[in-house]
Amino acid sequence: MPLFTKDKEDDNGGWFLPEDVRKQLTETFKALKENVVLELFAEPGVNDEFTEYTATFCADLDRLHEKIEFRRTAIPSERAEALGVTASPTLCVNPDDYHIRFLGAPMGEEGKSFITAIMLVSLRMNGLSEQSLALLEPLEDERLCQVFVSPSCPYCPGQVMHAIKCAIARPDLVKAECVEMNENPDLTQEFNVGSVPHTIFNSGAHDGLGLMPEERFVVEMVHLKSVETLLEEGTLPGMKDGSAPAGFGAAEPGEVDLVIVGAGPAGLTAGIYAVRAGLKSVILEKSIVGGQVALTPVVENYPGFTNVPGKQLMDIMSEHARQYVPVNEGEGVESITPGDPAKGEPFTVTTNRGAYPARAVILATGASYRKLGIPGEDAYFGRGVNYCASCDGYLYKGKAVAIVGGGNTALTDALHLKNLGVSVTIIHRRDEFRAQKPLVDSVEREGIQVLWNTVVDEILGDDRKAHTLKLRNVETEAVTELPVDGVFMAIGQKAATELAVSLGAELKENGFVKVGPDMRTSVPRVYACGDLTGGLQQIVTAIGEGSIAAMSAFEDLSHPYWKE
Repeated sequence: MPLFTKDKEDDNGGWFLPEDVRKQLTETFKALKENVVLELFAEPGVNDEFTEYTATFCADLDRLHEKIEFRRTAIPSERAEALGVTASPTLCVNPDDYHIRFLGAPMGEEGKSFITAIMLVSLRMNGLSEQSLALLEPLEDERLCQVFVSPSCPYCPGQVMHAIKCAIARPDLVKAECVEMNENPDLTQEFNVGSVPHTIFNSGAHDGLGLMPEERFVVEMVHLKSVETLLEEGTLPGMKDGSAPAGFGAAEPGEVDLVIVGAGPAGLTAGIYAVRAGLKSVILEKSIVGGQVALTPVVENYPGFTNVPGKQLMDIMSEHARQYVPVNEGEGVESITPGDPAKGEPFTVTTNRGAYPARAVILATGASYRKLGIPGEDAYFGRGVNYCASCDGYLYKGKAVAIVGGGNTALTDALHLKNLGVSVTIIHRRDEFRAQKPLVDSVEREGIQVLWNTVVDEILGDDRKAHTLKLRNVETEAVTELPVDGVFMAIGQKAATELAVSLGAELKENGFVKVGPDMRTSVPRVYACGDLTGGLQQIVTAIGEGSIAAMSAFEDLSHPYWKE
């Protein structure tokens, strides 16, 4: 969302928010019950443009509904001192009742968590699952949860909402703060934040990198230890016989016809087609809806959209899919146990929340970022080594980074970072790119520096972060060093085949799952689609494969070919 300008306000009838957004929010706010106070604390001369954006945004919300009241308070002031507010701007939601704060303007993706916070506070609902509430109950001491975010990170709102829900559930003990890293550089540096979302509990007593399932967040917040450490100690709540309970004790979700693992374009499409064919289905996603597409800054080759942010495209697909099928985010599949198809025995799909007996399974688990496998890559992950430009690009505004790779992803990331004001150098092991010509032309037009025939042999750094790349020219064997503030790996993907392999599905020589034109794997009642199968690996092909997989499952469950 762009920053507010006076011209924008004048052209929009005195409103900052566009008309379509106002209509959507007006409809959403019809559910408001109790009054909500939005109090903005700001110090003149500090992040003024972000303060103005926040003030104008909140003033519009005040105008939209009588139950929303916007106040503006100075820093320093007695009020700010009493609440311990020092960062400018800081936006508080019902500060006399809760410690729910946005340190920095709630722009981009964080606008969603801000609006959700307003709704939950007004409804006096915390939104936590019953299991999470049970895990939160033993908390006796105060907790400060600071979630560092960037406006373009699609994972961040989920983590922020975990903290906000806990703060609403236990306002006496839990404090939730969404920290926009660029507007709070001192805090970002203090906690050595190099990737988002990064959650700091109790000023460094414990921290967590990435989006967690809700139950994990609550457990680690309460105990200030990782789930893995609690497992080793044998102190994980609900632990029995030395192992973690499914979903930390959650009830079994129940029997379905079809479990779809993965909520990218292929999985979402499979869900739509499966339910329309009459199959009771569920989509399970260990992370966020959208997969790799949700992390793509701009999609320019999807029919019907000249260009569209990847996250926006996946939001549209997700909204469509949810009209037909449950989409469970944060529910990772831990194992799939097959039954005997000849006897009509179902698969047992076990997740971190329970177990699903299912007649068939569609695997749409996609692919994960491929690593270089060089010294320093793992050691400096999240501290200068990154894989998601749309998530972490804002960290490097005004700084210098390298992008390793020469395909579509590498060039797309380079252009995205360049647009953010990052100084970019592309490092490519060959003498020409393997990307589409429009991307190559754009990189040349933007004057982005390229180091040809060059590989990274090592990532060097200090005890806080990476700062230098050790490079080698593959033709001359000359070794040089490149000072950087960060490096983004864009060297392709590795198929997430663990579940497929555990079921005995045959793989192709390149490591992807082998399927026929009907998306059937070598295992009866198991299908695969999307990036997991290799091939072109485009959104349109994933969608096509998802629909075929669903219809194959329908045909097989109606007329089992393995019994013939």
